[in-house]
Amino acid sequence: MDTVEGKRELRARILAARRARGRQERERVAAAVRDILLEHLAGAGTVACYYSVGGEPGTRELVEALRARGTRVLLPVFLPGGDLDWVAHEGPGGLAPAGHGLVEPVGPRLGTGAVAAAAAVVCPALAVDRRGVRLGRGAGCYDRALSLRGPDTAAVAVVHDEEFVGSLPAEPHDVPVDAVVTPGGGLHVLGDGEQPPFRSSPGD
Repeated sequence: MDTVEGKRELRARILAARRARGRQERERVAAAVRDILLEHLAGAGTVACYYSVGGEPGTRELVEALRARGTRVLLPVFLPGGDLDWVAHEGPGGLAPAGHGLVEPVGPRLGTGAVAAAAAVVCPALAVDRRGVRLGRGAGCYDRALSLRGPDTAAVAVVHDEEFVGSLPAEPHDVPVDAVVTPGGGLHVLGDGEQPPFRSSPGD
């Protein structure tokens, strides 16, 4: 099986398992993700994050908790060419429906390079392995966004416990993440084992 076909089969299997999760389980996961990342992002002035939809591990509670604490939260806007622009989140009233069941922030766009000013980019994933290889949905949006982050900006993926795996098929364009959050296991630092630079934003 080649890498592309292997990824396609993995995506289908993981998405089916996510659809089968009940409401109470999704709420439990979202609360755990919020609590774990609030602890590790305690000193962050700016965080780029995704606004979860469907069966994704919930980050909506995290986004609102960060904002309530005074953290500047950047949310993505998907551009036609597949890149991500960013908008500073102004609360639930500052969101609008977008294509493919997504919601996007409304407001001034900050450009694709805005992630360089963030302490961390919290990104979605279907699975992550212990090398930091991240399985996304195949569009490459977050690979391009992560390639623009600053040298002190940590890339953190959020997955369910069983989606943090030993090994995933990788392609040359895949950008690895620095850490993984799972609801049952907390923060897993990858690579050389050093703590990612969560304490403050590079631009602060």
